[in-house]
Amino acid sequence: MATRIPTSATSRPALGVLLRHWRGMRGKSQLELAMDTGVSQKHVSFVETGRSRPSRQMVIDLSDALAVPLRDRDDILLAAGYAPAFQPSDTSALSPELDRALQRMLRQQEPYPALVLDRYWNVVETNEAAPRFFEKFVDLQSRPRPRNLLHLVFDPNGLRPFLINFSEAARALLWRVRREAIGGIIDDEIRKLLDDIAGYGVVPAEAIPEERAETSVVPLKFRVGQKIVSMFSLVTTVGAPSTIAAEEMRLECMFPSDDASEAAYCELVDR
Repeated sequence: MATRIPTSATSRPALGVLLRHWRGMRGKSQLELAMDTGVSQKHVSFVETGRSRPSRQMVIDLSDALAVPLRDRDDILLAAGYAPAFQPSDTSALSPELDRALQRMLRQQEPYPALVLDRYWNVVETNEAAPRFFEKFVDLQSRPRPRNLLHLVFDPNGLRPFLINFSEAARALLWRVRREAIGGIIDDEIRKLLDDIAGYGVVPAEAIPEERAETSVVPLKFRVGQKIVSMFSLVTTVGAPSTIAAEEMRLECMFPSDDASEAAYCELVDR
């Protein structure tokens, strides 16, 4: 898994260093990057060596071709001598239209749980069903804020004792952390999160194989008395984000995996 080049106001890598870093991460040659951006390989080479100063649009085109996450594009713009285009923000900075859409989707997901998560799996917002369901297993009020979904699942004092397929679910979740990292980047915060999770005695994320089992989903199977409530998730992201907040937000909607789980779920939350 790739890592981000450390940057600061006093120590900022040169533009060429950043471009070579992202080009290496995406496995692209100078020729491939040149073809993707409609310029010559010589021009890309000159930009990387500092012999040519690219226009702002050229920097944007290079970032697009390299699929650089929005949070990292400001470093590239600043290294090229241009003002940043994106500012760090959390999901509270979502645009009004996106916030309305999220609120509508949260309501429509009732009576099943829905959670808005940030890039670090912190729970930003939920519908009414989510705490109603999870409170059947843990005391949410006793857990520190922001509540983190991964800690909630992996913590022996959280949901873990109630998951009859914990080993399978844990591997699937850790695989998701790696797959869903924005731009494929494991930054310091995600690394700390993975280290904390490893402290619970689970397999490290690096040990998760790329291959997946031949099943469509890996559910969370909760034991409730003599019944099993099997739940799986569908994840919604913004298709063409133009802000950091929009790019890093995702909505996780949980559904029963079968008719028996649906009946057991409804009985549990209505009890």
